[in-house]
Amino acid sequence: MQKNNTIKTIGLTIAAAATAFTMAAAPAANAVEQRLGGVVGCQASGKKQETAAVIGGLLGAVAGSNLAKNDRGTGTAIGAVVGAGAGSYVGCSMQKKDAANDVGGAYKTSNGIRISHNIDDAPMTKISGKYVARSNLNLRASASTRGQRVGSVVTGETFQALGRTGDGKWILVGQNGVGVGYVSSAYVYRA
Repeated sequence: MQKNNTIKTIGLTIAAAATAFTMAAAPAANAVEQRLGGVVGCQASGKKQETAAVIGGLLGAVAGSNLAKNDRGTGTAIGAVVGAGAGSYVGCSMQKKDAANDVGGAYKTSNGIRISHNIDDAPMTKISGKYVARSNLNLRASASTRGQRVGSVVTGETFQALGRTGDGKWILVGQNGVGVGYVSSAYVYRA
């Protein structure tokens, strides 16, 4: 009887490892796209990523505890981390899809440019292309140094540009075709 339990435990451990690897690979593949990374690093507005990470962490902890009969603490911890990572990935994907489809008023249109609902629109010229940050930059909700900080663009990061303000001092940063904030044009160059 003990031999059957040992074989069953080994089988469950292999299955759990394979599942953990598959679930952990999804967030890793998305890390390049997200740039900010982590459980709260999604570049699309909303709270789905955080909520999904918490739910995934809880479910992963329960699953890990049940699968790791001999060392429940380690199983719980590993399950929580894998579950949170998978939940974070899924939640961020949902936020990006919502932004692209304008679910719940995710964006408005100004001068033919789609802009996230929480970003101020400014008179600007529509542009397109990729730009690169020369240094770490604050992503602002309005085209001003006094605008609320809504994120950042790190040194060397390539980003989509959607518009340039009339005075040429600010670039509207886009994600999936929707403006998510402004960066100073003095610290970027065309890729």
